[in-house]
Amino acid sequence: MKKKLFTLLLLTSISFTALGQTMAVNNEDSSIHWLAKKVTGQHEGNISIAEGNLVVLNNTLTGGNFEVDMNSMTVTDLTGEYKEKLVGHLKSDDFFGVAKFPKANLEITNAIQKMDNHYEVIADLTIKGITNSITFNMHIENKTAISNLTIDRSKFDIRYGSDSFFDNLGDKTIYDNFEIHVTLKF
Repeated sequence: MKKKLFTLLLLTSISFTALGQTMAVNNEDSSIHWLAKKVTGQHEGNISIAEGNLVVLNNTLTGGNFEVDMNSMTVTDLTGEYKEKLVGHLKSDDFFGVAKFPKANLEITNAIQKMDNHYEVIADLTIKGITNSITFNMHIENKTAISNLTIDRSKFDIRYGSDSFFDNLGDKTIYDNFEIHVTLKF
């Protein structure tokens, strides 16, 4: 009986090790800060993670999956009526179409360890139902993962104010690339 129990525990341990350890994101302590620029200035704000995890095998990042709640989008550089108008516009079909696409997803497909706790991450990012591969760096230490991403919105068919789609926008041009600073707590 003891031999069977030992064999079962050993097989369970091997299976768990082969799959890796899943570290769930603490949504309350994690943050995503966005920054978008245009010819005449910039705007910034926050957005929340609905759920997510990283997968670690032998202390090495091997995968992960994150879901972002697009309805949680805020603007932090404006107040009052202008803040509400910008949030509404960003959630509209001109930008993220949040009514139809309430979630964005990021799935890590590969992680290349560059040095201790530092990775080059390749992931599939889905915004507005469109998936593109992106590459970014991630630092993981003390149950915290930090990344800075640059995302080209034109690859997700977000056209409003983009000189990739429209000519002669002049000072109404909004740059295609926007920045995301992510701090994940586990």
